[in-house]
Amino acid sequence: MTGRMDLSSVFAALAFDTLLQLGGVVDTLPINDTTITIGGSLSILVLIALSAFFSSSEIAMFSLASHRVESLVEEGRPGADTVKELKDDPHRLLVTILVGNNIVNIAMSSIATGLFALYMSQGQAVFAATFGITALVLLFGESAPKSYAVENTESWSLRIAKPLKLSEYVLYPLIVTFDYLTRIVNQITGGRSAIETSYVTRDEIQDMIQTGEREGVIDEEEREMLDRIFRFNNTIAKEVMTPRLDVHAVSKQASVEEAIETCVQADHERVPVYEGTLDNIIGVVNVRDLVRARYYGEGDPGLDDVVKPTLHVPESKNVDSLLEEMQESRVQMVVVIDEFGTTEGLITLEDVAEEIVGEILEGDEDEPFEFVDDDTVLVRGEVNIDEVNEVLGIDLPEGEEFETLAGFVFNRAGRLVEEGEEISYNGVDIRIESVDNTRIIRARVSITDEHEQHPVEEDAGVEAES
Repeated sequence: MTGRMDLSSVFAALAFDTLLQLGGVVDTLPINDTTITIGGSLSILVLIALSAFFSSSEIAMFSLASHRVESLVEEGRPGADTVKELKDDPHRLLVTILVGNNIVNIAMSSIATGLFALYMSQGQAVFAATFGITALVLLFGESAPKSYAVENTESWSLRIAKPLKLSEYVLYPLIVTFDYLTRIVNQITGGRSAIETSYVTRDEIQDMIQTGEREGVIDEEEREMLDRIFRFNNTIAKEVMTPRLDVHAVSKQASVEEAIETCVQADHERVPVYEGTLDNIIGVVNVRDLVRARYYGEGDPGLDDVVKPTLHVPESKNVDSLLEEMQESRVQMVVVIDEFGTTEGLITLEDVAEEIVGEILEGDEDEPFEFVDDDTVLVRGEVNIDEVNEVLGIDLPEGEEFETLAGFVFNRAGRLVEEGEEISYNGVDIRIESVDNTRIIRARVSITDEHEQHPVEEDAGVEAES
């Protein structure tokens, strides 16, 4: 032994001597600087491998979703049961990984310090060991293995599950001790002693949907449908209903023939029946029932014989709960009323379905959007503002006073508008193309260069064109 041996060198020699005794080769190798250096270097390599094992285990095990673990168990994949057993107690799993990782990293640093002390001063040895081992651990014990675990979460979790479980048995006394001490510290500091079950938020799912579209996993139509599903529970009846002006109804005093004629002319399968005024809708008639009663019934049937009751719901009712209520009541048309009990409009199952699958056009019904060019679109007046913003990539305000493009125009103008008038807002020009009495049927929306230059504009001008 050289005269430069200090306490760190003694520690390294003792550690290597223990390794040799365990391997049964202590009688065949001389204990000197060379054998200590070789043994210590081999020990460091083993410890780096263990550090990589524990680091990658942490990423792989905690990145694997619980629902996927259940699927792996059902598929009978080797190691799946062990993965599930480990993840059933995430706090114990984390303590196991942290204890193992810290033991190997500290041991690695101590051995490296002892080895460097054989060839340099104690201060230099500490400096070299600190930065040398830090570089090795960061590269081979943390960065590389964690990157691999991120890219191969599922397969790596299955491969390391049993060795990780074995590590738990080997380190059991330390794990129990530190587990107990951790819970005491958490109680003192007010922290949580258990790891909360991970979950995925709505925002994260929507981010994954957008990422899936960018990566080509899902196409644009699928992404749009998924986006509509997420908006579904935030949609209210007023946004979905057919407005009162578009409602076709028959009076209770009308004959069956008149009701059939109304259905045919309106191109509807069913229409509401009112008594007195449209604010007193008593039910709904179906054209099939009307034809059956007229041509296959006995005597002279009236509407009272075929009318079926319906639901009256407030305009603020959520569409998702409304759909459930319609399914339970087995009705396909409901009446939307305001706070005064006045009929605001109607909602059919088709209207609700369109909120998920998109517009379902019938016959010669116009498309909600008709692109003239990249920056100019013809839009139906009853299209919701949020849909206009999404399709065109603009930022028209969505106020409580209006829901549709026509409502926005009336709100900005402060009066009824006529064909040819134009409203400008935030670099977006809206020209009224067609009007039916007081209703805006279609408008031409043009996006100008000023839209990107002026993100916010408080006041919108209204100018009439001849």
